[in-house]
Amino acid sequence: MKNINILAIILFSPLALFAQSISQEDIDKTIKPLAKLVNSLQAENAKLKSELGVLNSKILIANRSIDTLRSKTQENSIAITQTAKELGIKIQETDDKSDGKITQIAESVSKNSLFGIIGVLSVGLFSILLYWLLRSRQKTDKIEIDGKLENNTTSLKTDVISEIEKAKRELHQENIKIDLKLIEVLENKLSGNKQSESITNSDELSTVDHSIPLKVADEITRINAYANTLDQNSQDAKALKSSVKRLINTFKASQYDIIDLLGQKYDDGMKVSVISYIPDEKIQKGEEVISRIIKPLVKYKGEQIQAAQVDVSIAI
Repeated sequence: MKNINILAIILFSPLALFAQSISQEDIDKTIKPLAKLVNSLQAENAKLKSELGVLNSKILIANRSIDTLRSKTQENSIAITQTAKELGIKIQETDDKSDGKITQIAESVSKNSLFGIIGVLSVGLFSILLYWLLRSRQKTDKIEIDGKLENNTTSLKTDVISEIEKAKRELHQENIKIDLKLIEVLENKLSGNKQSESITNSDELSTVDHSIPLKVADEITRINAYANTLDQNSQDAKALKSSVKRLINTFKASQYDIIDLLGQKYDDGMKVSVISYIPDEKIQKGEEVISRIIKPLVKYKGEQIQAAQVDVSIAI
């Protein structure tokens, strides 16, 4: 019995020294750079919100200009319509007078007055032609003004969409930089903690602190899910995937494993906590599929130390 106790002390004493090496100061040194990065991202977000405010002001001014143009267009349309009506009345009066004169001439003149009659008819035809030209001009002007309004509105919308897309790209870049830096910090932390296991002796039992590895597992799951939303052929996605793979290898070297449950069929016997059920028309009736990992299932030396938290998709 004495020999067994001595052997246990020899095997587990390095781990006792390792457990003491993790201090609050180490954790603070890890968190402070991340806090600075988060503050930098918040400042950048505030800047982007300010730029979006300027764009909204420009849109408001443009909308007011459009409303003014529309008002002027409506006034011009009313004026042209009024002019056309007045001209139509005058043409009608001219036609009536012409008809009366033609009747009088037909009764009083001889056949030699035919050229005079043709002249009167020409005046009537000219008046009708003038009226038609004015109506055509009114329609053309309206079409041109509507076209200009549509072009200005389309151009403004394109500029706003372009600025929003630019802001999204910049936010993506900042997120990727922070995640890459976080992976580097977590990898360094795990590299110095490769042997975490229980220490037993004749007097007491102390367990390994899994808080840092579990935090690493959560971040691996989050970053991997984010990388899957990016264009898989982009350099950003490839860089994140490569860094996550390297971190997973370091994680496994510390005798920890993340069990991938994404896409697996769910049943009540699984040791997972379902956060929410999500209706999905792609799921067949009677099936339940794990569609999102919130917290991963983690094992240490084959023993589960964290249950998974998941969302499950169900048939509609």
